[in-house]
Amino acid sequence: MFRKTPSTPTVSQAPIERVTSVLGPGINWKGDLRGSGGVRIEGSFEGEINIRGLVVIGETGRVSCEMMQANSVIVAGAVKGNITAEKLEIRSTGRVWGDVTTVAFATEEGAFLRGQVRMEERVELDLVEEEKKISDTSAD
Repeated sequence: MFRKTPSTPTVSQAPIERVTSVLGPGINWKGDLRGSGGVRIEGSFEGEINIRGLVVIGETGRVSCEMMQANSVIVAGAVKGNITAEKLEIRSTGRVWGDVTTVAFATEEGAFLRGQVRMEERVELDLVEEEKKISDTSAD
């Protein structure tokens, strides 16, 4: 009568959290980065980032963007721009100039953030729409 029903674990469709592409330390890239997978930036990047997956800004990485959107972001280098992510980690060498919207936020001692932090229960990323636009364009 008072038996507790066993709860079934919820299985989420999490994106793969591993790096599949690298922008090396000697590379300067200007443009937009969209898609799914994991990206590590060790060079300099200027443009928009919309990634379904992991974005790592390495210690030598420099990113300048209006908005970065990804499921997970790890910053060990420098980011000038706003970040929207489900998980954000700023390492001790990481520097962020911009506003942050996230569900999970972690920093190491020595990390730098100049901007507002907005913690949400859930973050809506515009990643699905970007993938749909790409598939619609390639179908023509």
